[in-house]
Amino acid sequence: MDRRKALKNMGLALGYTVATPTLIGIVQSCKEETAIKWVPEFLSSSESNLVIHLIDIILPKTDTPSASEVQVHQFIDRFAKQVMPAEQQNFLKMAMGHFMNKAKSTSGKENADDMTAEDLEPVLATALKVVSKEQEESHGKAVQAYNEATAAGNEATLDADIASRAFANNLRGMTIWGYKTSEYVGEEVLAYLPVPGKYVACGDTEELSGGKAWSL
Repeated sequence: MDRRKALKNMGLALGYTVATPTLIGIVQSCKEETAIKWVPEFLSSSESNLVIHLIDIILPKTDTPSASEVQVHQFIDRFAKQVMPAEQQNFLKMAMGHFMNKAKSTSGKENADDMTAEDLEPVLATALKVVSKEQEESHGKAVQAYNEATAAGNEATLDADIASRAFANNLRGMTIWGYKTSEYVGEEVLAYLPVPGKYVACGDTEELSGGKAWSL
């Protein structure tokens, strides 16, 4: 996949609210911490290492920086800690645990810290594999049933494959979202115009922004 094209066309398709004071604060804090050693707030050490590997598989370094080079892992960690409600935090941890267990089983490595990008890439590819519409709907209903049960205070389980798939898809969405929100991508990859010029109600995107989505 052409990363520039994917970023250009992503827009608000992820369903997240991009411009909020909380989000801006998270992005700024990630930028300020680049010069010091990062300590995750929500993720464990093993989980943060896993996330760093995975986001760089999703958005590797090419003619633009990789996801970890623009601190997307910090963004995800802080967003989970500061914005996600408790039930979403619990779901993320549960689903990540299933994904990590699958990675351990596939790689034959007991310690998650020993896993490399080469170990994780096939597991991520399997979790992101396109399924039929019927399967997608079935997975969605299973996740919904799990969330409803836990919200009611009942014990619930979710199939490991479905949980791993949910984690992979959520991580991919947050990775692309965090990447687009970063200062470098906003100013160097997307169309950036901090001081708006004249208003054009209808115009060709190639002429107006070189075919890029606007960062602001």
